[in-house]
This record gives sequence, structure tokens and C-alpha cells, in this order.
Amino acid sequence: MGHCCSKVVTDDGVVTPAGGVVTTAAAAGDGQRPKPPTSPAPFQHSSTNGIDESHSSKNTPAYSFTASPWQSPYPAGIGPSPSPAATTRRTFKWPFPPPSPAKPIMSALLKRQAPASTRPRGGPIPEENGGGCGETQLDKSFGNAKNFASKYELGKGVGRGHFGHTCLAKGKKGELKNQPVAVKIISKAKMTTAISIEDVRREVKILKALSGHDNLIKFYDACEDAQNVYIVMELCEGGELLDRILSRGVRYTEEDAKGVILQILNVVAFCHLQGVVHRDLKPENFLFTKGDEDAPLKVIDFGLSDFIKADQRLNDIVGSAYYVAPEVLHRSYNVEADMWSIGVTTYILLCGSRPFWARTESGIFRSVLRADPKHQDFDINIHG
Repeated sequence: MGHCCSKVVTDDGVVTPAGGVVTTAAAAGDGQRPKPPTSPAPFQHSSTNGIDESHSSKNTPAYSFTASPWQSPYPAGIGPSPSPAATTRRTFKWPFPPPSPAKPIMSALLKRQAPASTRPRGGPIPEENGGGCGETQLDKSFGNAKNFASKYELGKGVGRGHFGHTCLAKGKKGELKNQPVAVKIISKAKMTTAISIEDVRREVKILKALSGHDNLIKFYDACEDAQNVYIVMELCEGGELLDRILSRGVRYTEEDAKGVILQILNVVAFCHLQGVVHRDLKPENFLFTKGDEDAPLKVIDFGLSDFIKADQRLNDIVGSAYYVAPEVLHRSYNVEADMWSIGVTTYILLCGSRPFWARTESGIFRSVLRADPKHQDFDINIHG
């Protein structure tokens, strides 16, 4: 996902670069000619009429745009064309004119990962005041214990994210002796900006501050050496909620979805009461402790989380595009950002598809702001 400075908005809501073709990172990278846009394939159910086991977004249906209370992303006085034959296409420089200058989430991630001088030409446009470190020497000392190798034995890797990877490990001594744990390893070489360093400091601080809830991942230890920061946490062996959704092959019943969502609501409410907003809630960030169907859920990955006061408004755009709230795109939000993400997750459990879909990140944002999700795919008993 990236940002294109010149895009064409067509009547069906699809955003294409000037020239009328949809480009992808893969096509751009290997020199292939971009393919013309096609209508998204209907949501493909498995043989049990359930959920497609592919992670590809092309199998998720696109929904038509209807009237919405959210501010239109079109410039003042200009709306979508009534039909392709009635008028020519219009090209806009930015998909989100003021007062909501939303920029791609990947731009925010790149701002945390690398200085502008190291970004490839044609990459996402950095946000204001997000410059790189230049030649300034950054302090990458976190004050954590430096004896990780003597305390833990690392095993195989089990996951990878934007800023690090997770490995299995086993304690060598102390209370965690012979106990399996999960270790999130964050490379200091990737901490090329002051923002990325502060993100890691804040994540450890939040994990230390949050404790005492059954659906919260347990934090054990934080260590570091010259190359990495190590965050030692509870090992959850039941896999992600997303994998559980896909493996079912069918949509969740109301009763089963209720059991999942109640756990999510309870732990998120606990975080909010402690003054923490997660900002990246999605099925991938909830793990089951065991493989049992009724195993407890644990919320993980506080890398984008932040401390917040009741009357405070945050303005940075972070999170995952399909789950981002309109308030985040408008750069003024509090804990409602998490509540929106929970609503999207609930929709996925009951419908088996995403409520907002597009081929590009800016298209997803537009869908979040303007689309009216359809509910014909499921039947909810609203009376009891």
C-alpha cells in the first residue's frame, strides 16, 4: 500500500491512477504492465458455505457507496458522476482534501522505520515533521537487563511484524525455568528515527503498566543487547482469532460470536480504564491460549498503543486500514478508535467478510468514510 499523488475517482468508487489502470506493488516492482481494473470477485465460500481461507482481499465483496454522515472526501462543490457516460473522469491531487488531510498508514509506518534519505524514490510521501535522523546519533539504550542469553534459550520463529519478529523460547533459571515463553525481538538497526525508539519504550512501559486481566497477555521481562530489544511474554498456543475464523469454514453463530466479543470488550474496557488506547485491534492481534474451542483470548501487540486522558484527542493516523475508524482519518480521536475496530471484528465474525473493501489503501479509507455496509448476508435476532 502506498500513496499516489494523482488518482482518478470513477462512479463506482474505485480509485485508479491517472491513466485508468490499477497498479500494484508487485506489478510496479517487476516491470509488468498493470492490469485494467475488474470488478471484485464475490466472496468465495468454502465447500461448507463458509469463509474463504485465502487472505487475499480480492475475494472480499466491494459494497456500493450510499449517503453517509461522514464528510465527503471530494473537494467542495464536486460530487461523484451520475454515470460514466454522462461526464469525463476527474483527477484529484489528494483523495482527502482539508480539513481531513489523511495520509496513508504505511507512510506513518515508514516514518517510524527509516529516514527519508533511505526510502526508495516514488515511495509514500512522509508526514510533516517526520524527518529522519540524518547524522544525529540516536540513543538506543533502554535501560533493560543485558543478560538475555544467560536467562533464556531461543527457539524457532513463530511470527513476524512491521518492527520485529517473535520466537519461541524457554527460561533457563528463576521462576521461568523450563517454562515456554514467547519473545518479541525488535532489531535496533531498524530503529532509525526517534519516533521508532519512543514506540518501543512506550510499548514496554504499557506492558509493565497493564496487568491483572485474564484476557491480557502476560508480560514477564524485557532485555536488550547491542543488536536487539527482547520482550518476554506469555506463550499462547491456540493461534490467532483470524486463523480460527478461517478454519471454521462457516460464519460464527450469534452465541459463539458473543463469547468472543464479550472477552474483547472486557479487556479493551480494562485498558481504557487504565488510560491506554490500543489503536490496532484486529483478529490477528487476539490469540487463544490453547487450541480448545472455548479457550480464553489474549490481546497482544501494543506497539502502536498510547497513554491517553479522558479529555485528550490524538491526531496521528495509525492502525490497520480495514479496521481504522473515521475519527482516526479525521485526526481527532480518543478511545472510540478501538470501539470502531471491535465493531468491524464483530461484523467479520457474523458475516464472514469485511464491511469495507477496496484495492488501494486510499480506497479503503474512502470506503470507511462513505460506504454503508450491507447486512443481508446474515440474520441477527435483534429482539433477543
